[in-house]
Amino acid sequence: MIFPVLTQSQKRSIGVLAAMAGFGSGGVLLVGELNVRFSQIWNFAQEIALKNSIPSFIVSLVSMVIQCSLLIGFISVSVMFMVWWERKISAHMQSRLGPMFTGGWHGWAQTIADAIKLLLKEDIIPVTANPWVHRLAPVLVFVPCFLCYAALPFGKGLISADLDIGILYIFAISGLSVLGIVMAGWGSGNKYSLLGGLRAAAQSVSYEIPRVLSVVPILMFTGSLKLTQIAGAQTGFWSLYGIPVLPRWFIFYPVIGQLAFIIFLICSVAETNRTPFDIAEAESELVAGFHTEYSGMKFSFFFLAEYAYVFLSSGMMTALFLGGGSGPFFPSWVWFLLKSFAFVFLFLWFRWTFPRLRVDRLMEFTWKFLLPWSFFNILLTGFIQLI
Repeated sequence: MIFPVLTQSQKRSIGVLAAMAGFGSGGVLLVGELNVRFSQIWNFAQEIALKNSIPSFIVSLVSMVIQCSLLIGFISVSVMFMVWWERKISAHMQSRLGPMFTGGWHGWAQTIADAIKLLLKEDIIPVTANPWVHRLAPVLVFVPCFLCYAALPFGKGLISADLDIGILYIFAISGLSVLGIVMAGWGSGNKYSLLGGLRAAAQSVSYEIPRVLSVVPILMFTGSLKLTQIAGAQTGFWSLYGIPVLPRWFIFYPVIGQLAFIIFLICSVAETNRTPFDIAEAESELVAGFHTEYSGMKFSFFFLAEYAYVFLSSGMMTALFLGGGSGPFFPSWVWFLLKSFAFVFLFLWFRWTFPRLRVDRLMEFTWKFLLPWSFFNILLTGFIQLI
């Protein structure tokens, strides 16, 4: 057997990764479940407030501010990591190296440098643009995404708002981002931007329907719209003659689970305007689509929202199809992140593998293929429940 000859750089990279994995695993096992740590901090804060006669509403307000800050911090850090990760993945797919110098090891600080650059860039508003609409659009694109993270279960007890209608809340709030995209296209005073905004609206509305319908079989099985309850219903194993074979995840449910997962995955890629569904910002036709006239921090809001929606979709797939944070040895939040970033890798992989669809074929694909199969999956689920 012939073993590959590793260069000095490759050996050093393997060593760094092994050290990171070792220290990371040790730290994770030492910390344990984060909800326990947060509960201890919360109880300590309540004791201090009680001793100092601080009103309870102030404590609750401070708690909400801290939760919002943690969510914004997580979104920012995860997006910076995903941007760097996509650059490295695309580089290796094309026999390149990608970022290598900024920050040292494999250019890990490249995205931080880009963020600083965007902060310092001049904010330009075209003469023909509507200033208020042009300014408001990036905010309206990002804020709904941030609100959706409140109902996402990051692990056992790690959820800001454990809503009874969690899945419906995410679908409803995330749909508001389409208004921001349309506003960006119309308010820029540019025909390419307007076409990009209209394309994005048509695409989002079209793919949202089969995406919602693909989840209906899961709701029929669990009888709940609560994401934590849906994830909790997938604990245990599928058994064959009393022998555990596969985790009791919905993705392993015969036919129905696989069909629902494939439809949800395809529609999620389309909802995030990622290749091969990026007709809303097709550079060969529309320059940059709805954000052609944006620069600096306003452009970064669109960029931030795109990657934040990628992780949100991945987290939803983890909760709906892979049992959320269920898994052995490590805490639930670690399993949730590992599963979610595995789905993020699929999004990145698709972008650098598939060619862009033509706009008419993209619309035909959802109305003539995904939608009928979504209805078929619901009927099949109902038939199985009846028998």
